[in-house]
Amino acid sequence: MLTLSARLQPDSAGLWVEGLSAGYGGPPIIRDVSIEVGRARVAAVIGPNGAGKSTLVKVVVGLLPPSSGAVWVGGRNVTALPCELRCRAGMGYVPQVDDVFPTMTVRENLEIGTYVLPRGDRSARLDQVCATFPILQGLLQRVGGKLSGGERKIVAMGRALVANPKILVLDEPTAGLAPELAARLLGESVRQLAASGITVLMVEQKARMALEVSDVAYVLVAGQVRISGPAREVLQRQDVGDLYLGKVGRVGIG
Repeated sequence: MLTLSARLQPDSAGLWVEGLSAGYGGPPIIRDVSIEVGRARVAAVIGPNGAGKSTLVKVVVGLLPPSSGAVWVGGRNVTALPCELRCRAGMGYVPQVDDVFPTMTVRENLEIGTYVLPRGDRSARLDQVCATFPILQGLLQRVGGKLSGGERKIVAMGRALVANPKILVLDEPTAGLAPELAARLLGESVRQLAASGITVLMVEQKARMALEVSDVAYVLVAGQVRISGPAREVLQRQDVGDLYLGKVGRVGIG
């Protein structure tokens, strides 16, 4: 396994996940998973269907308790905190599905994310996020259920961002998007988040796209991290395709 060149410590800025194991009452789905993402860096978790990516996300954001291991956000151990309190500790989360409230306007969707902020800061923070993603300004009066897939994803990211998180966890951000829109979302929006100082952990099925825009990468297979390292190096490894597809011959990743 490749190892990262500089190991984070729990008191570092960023996300630090150590030795997570979890399941749903039977055998563990993920086993001893460790992930390190420095401040303003993007980490991609890729792997085949059934690798445990969704379970990992649920544990990281506080929707599923681990049987062992710990999650640290910006130097704070948040392992015992539920999802809503992890938000207050600096973690944002964009789910794969049900990412907007369909009967609410975009403004109302965004305002929900401001509730963790002091009342006097909410309007200014919403304006800041709309300036970061100018498309939001033209959507504010639209109803969530009438948005396109790409628009919904931007709104969901905006709602997470108005809470001013240190860490943003994206669960399959390109799911259901056309290839061109998916590439734009990853190559522009995700990198823009990192440039603004936010640490991004992204679980993504489009492996090559994810690796091309990430700083570090983790290949999850059968609930365990089999390869980790700088994303550019992982992208060049011939054995990633073997692990990804469970084949013996050398294959690329799509």
